[in-house]
Order: sequence, then C-alpha cells, then structure tokens
Amino acid sequence: MSQTVARALCILPLLAEGPANLEQVATRLGVHKSTALRLLRTLHEHGMVYRQQDQRYRLGARLFALAQQAVENLDVREIAHPHLVALNERCGHTVHLAVYEENEVLYIDKVESRYPVRMYSRIGKPVAITVAAVAKLLLADLPEPERRAVAERLTYPAYTARSTPNATAFLKELATVREQGWATDLGGHEESINCVGAPIRGVDGRVVAACSVSAPNVVITADELLTLLPLVRRTAEAISREYSGSTPAPAPHDAMAVAPRAAGPEGGTPETRTEEPLS
Repeated sequence: MSQTVARALCILPLLAEGPANLEQVATRLGVHKSTALRLLRTLHEHGMVYRQQDQRYRLGARLFALAQQAVENLDVREIAHPHLVALNERCGHTVHLAVYEENEVLYIDKVESRYPVRMYSRIGKPVAITVAAVAKLLLADLPEPERRAVAERLTYPAYTARSTPNATAFLKELATVREQGWATDLGGHEESINCVGAPIRGVDGRVVAACSVSAPNVVITADELLTLLPLVRRTAEAISREYSGSTPAPAPHDAMAVAPRAAGPEGGTPETRTEEPLS
C-alpha cells in the first residue's frame, strides 16, 4: 500500500511540469501502463488530476483548492512562537515577530527580555517603518516598482542622527538588505537600542514575516548583539521550513550568514523604546 501511495504522489510533481499522457506517466514511474492508469483513475476520482479531451492528464482543481485552503489557514505566529521562545531562552533578549499588512509593518508576537530593562513595544503596534530591522526585511522583498513607490510616499522622521534621512538612502539600504538577507537597527530610533533581524520565507521564497532580537546598550553592546546574527538567522530558517513544509526557495542573491561589523553612519536602527528599569 505504501508503494502505491508513493507512486501516486510521484505523479503530481510530474503533472506540475505540464500535461502528460498515460505512456509518459508510466515511463516516469517505471511501471506498466495498467498500473499507471489505475493510479491516474484514483487521483481523477478525487479531483487531484483531470483528463483532458486529448487524453492527457493535468493537475485537478481540487488540488489547487486544497493548496489555497492550506495557505489561508497557515498562522505564521502560531508556527513561529515556539522558535521565538527558544531564541529568547538562548540569548535572553527581547524577540519580535512582524508582518507587512496594509502599508504598515506590525508586531504580531513578542517574547520579553529576561533583563530588567524592557522594550516599549506591543503586539499589534506599527513599527517605525523607516528604521526598524523587521520593516527593512519585509519591504526589501517587495518587487522593485512597489518598493520604490512605498519608499517615495513615506516620511522620514529624524529620530536620531542615525535615522534614515530620505527615500534615496532608504532604497539603498533596502537593496543591501535584499542582497545580504538580514538587517540591523543600530541607534536609529533611539540611540541606546540595537536590533538584528532575519526574514521568514514561504514555500516560494518570498518573505512572509521577519523576526528580530533587540537589546539596549546598557545590557549588551552593538558588537555583542551582532554576534547573535547566525542564531537569529537559524531561527528564521527553522520557522521558514516549518511554515512552508519544505526547504524554502532561496532568495535572490541571498548571502551566507556572516556577522557584520559594527554599524557606521548608515547602520541599522532600533524598532523599540526602553522603559524605566523594573524594580
């Protein structure tokens, strides 16, 4: 029975390449035509394949409907949360998860730091889109025309001397983020806050969310935080694999995980604020 199921499943990626006739299916599976016909009939009965008038088979509408339903029911927050908790337990710092929705980047999950100085960020709260690491990761993945349009309609508040000053600088930074596959926020929203983030990708390789680790200078220096980049990237990759159900497609020009040097004037910027130390 398991061999029969395996053979039937092998038909689906074959037909994903385009319609195929009975002989082509049998040849690809290495089975007799009668066996291939039996498998195709079963898949046809369940709507997984469809027989065209030219007697070739293609993927059926039922398969597409199931795939769409599965995608719609995926909850990246539910999938990511255990990984975010594990990341927080490893590093001790605040961990965020964010998505891009309706022209805003929103936090959808947060795991608090174990240290007494906490981050002033809330689930459901928009991030400072021109400086946040998670925002850079999400916007960098947009198609170039959309990326440019978003950058040109944003305003660029001067939170600190490290804040992104204008659309030209923002687009340049997004291009760097897209190339290297990670982002930093080092003092752009508040000078004392640093952050490093990585993208979470779906099965098609597109960025569906971003996770980050943030910490104030009084707890960890920017250089020390940057050493956590490989851990953050491994966490994002683990979430990506679970979310997509497979190894996600690589992003264009995605670089290897190499910890960057401390930021210069164009370094990243923080996405959060500090409150008073807790007593």
